[in-house]
Amino acid sequence: MRYFLELRYNGAAYCGWQRQPDRPSVQQTLEGALATLLRGRVEVTGAGRTDTGVNASYYVAHFDVPQPVADPVQTVYKLNFLLPGDIAVSGMTPVADDAHARFHACEREYIYLIEPRKNPFTRHMTWQYYVPLDVERMNRAAEMLPGFRDFTSFAKLNSNNRTNICRVMQARWRTDADGRLCFTIRADRFLRNMVRAIVGTLVDVGRGRYTPEDFRSIVESRDLARSSAGAPAQGLFLSDVRYPAEVFERRCFTKCDLL
Repeated sequence: MRYFLELRYNGAAYCGWQRQPDRPSVQQTLEGALATLLRGRVEVTGAGRTDTGVNASYYVAHFDVPQPVADPVQTVYKLNFLLPGDIAVSGMTPVADDAHARFHACEREYIYLIEPRKNPFTRHMTWQYYVPLDVERMNRAAEMLPGFRDFTSFAKLNSNNRTNICRVMQARWRTDADGRLCFTIRADRFLRNMVRAIVGTLVDVGRGRYTPEDFRSIVESRDLARSSAGAPAQGLFLSDVRYPAEVFERRCFTKCDLL
């Protein structure tokens, strides 16, 4: 019997989602709690990797058990008692035996947050960046991204990608009521470090180091050496994972739950 879990986590204490032999990961922590609760080894498959320190305000994973779980709601309740405070599970839904949290995901969305002033209450969840940024220029550059397919300029070296082709549907900056900058990007898939590299380069557009036309040239060059340093991990959140309706429909968390 296969179940999809909906969860979220603060990634500060973890080396990312994926299990590592000598460092704590979200996957390993979740598997340990499930094994204790279900009294047997449980292997969890996630919707994708998140890197060290990156957060997820919405994440999906699946796991299999030999027999149906009698009370999924009660199981989620108990699971949250076993998990540390920086990981929270909100839903557990039975799905088809061939439903796959990673391979059936058709869209993913990331949000990146920049705090333009010193704020002790958001310093662990935003990039506190004090140089004035021209958001209009940043958006002129970001709006070019759906027109490209090859994102080698923002791909991490030695990441063993089969392809650097991605289909970006949306890329947009906005400023919220508190003056915080929020970048939203949605695509069918993302490369390792891709969003942070894009954000770092767009920030250099916003502060005047590059023009929007320079940004276009950087993407077209397919040269990682031309992109800017990646933005810090703590400001990045995986915020949505979408599936075909016949596979799974999101049930938990809303965008306003982010902070």
